[in-house]
Amino acid sequence: MRSQAVQSEPKILLGSHFPRCYPFVKWAGGKGQLISQISEFIPSSFERYFEPFLGGGAIFFYLVSMQNRRFTSFLSDTNEELVSAFMVIRDSVEDLIKRVKHNEREYKKSRQEYYYKLRSSKPLSAIERAARFITLNKTCYNGLYRVNKNGIFNVPMGRYKNPLICDVVNLRNISVTLKNCDSRLKVADYQKTLIENATEGDFIYLDPPYSPVSLTANFTGYTNTGFNVEDQYRLAELFKKLDNRGCKILLSNSDTPLIRKLYREFSSRSKEIEANRAINSNASRRSGHRELLICNYD
Repeated sequence: MRSQAVQSEPKILLGSHFPRCYPFVKWAGGKGQLISQISEFIPSSFERYFEPFLGGGAIFFYLVSMQNRRFTSFLSDTNEELVSAFMVIRDSVEDLIKRVKHNEREYKKSRQEYYYKLRSSKPLSAIERAARFITLNKTCYNGLYRVNKNGIFNVPMGRYKNPLICDVVNLRNISVTLKNCDSRLKVADYQKTLIENATEGDFIYLDPPYSPVSLTANFTGYTNTGFNVEDQYRLAELFKKLDNRGCKILLSNSDTPLIRKLYREFSSRSKEIEANRAINSNASRRSGHRELLICNYD
């Protein structure tokens, strides 16, 4: 009888130094599509990097795995589930992969039934919690992360035929990257992180929940705290304080009169770009949106 070849699981895809990796979750406002434009604004040299609105971390992964930069990084977000998932990938990736694979198998048996069962579950361990977070993100509507006022994830099931839920290679690559580069993960408010840690010469990338372009366009449901107009003013004030410290700051936001007003003194170092809104339920309204990249350095 012919013996069947054993197919080994993919391991790590190496780049020049660290392995190539990319965000392990879809994220509203994720910057993967804009990296080619944002890369033009990245300073030529820096030793410390801050990303206090971490989200999927597309810019961090680009700097480390595509540009092969080496720096100390301060990665933070107010979304506890997100930051916890990053930590689990760093510290317990193989246990996480086993759990996500289990979710993937169960999802394929009874998609809708399992999705809503998983959504309503309350896992106790950090590994189970991270696996739930990843699985729901890969199978929910448009990959949207949204919670209600009680902090409960409430996005309906998406319409995917065969979603890749457990991306083994990428999860392992991220684990290697987070372990071997000096990355400090924390659940924290952006103001606390930057005021207490940022110093002259540090590079800071700010990607806050965007200022709405209309009264009906506001989406700030990443956590149950929201991000309103007053927060945009506070962020602009902090931008100026950090500028006075000598930090190198790059900020993404929507191109609105409010944002242009708040950062008018940096208008000569701003650039209009076009971006898509992947979370819009109407596909025809996902393209043609203008954003601003604002920085304080040459």
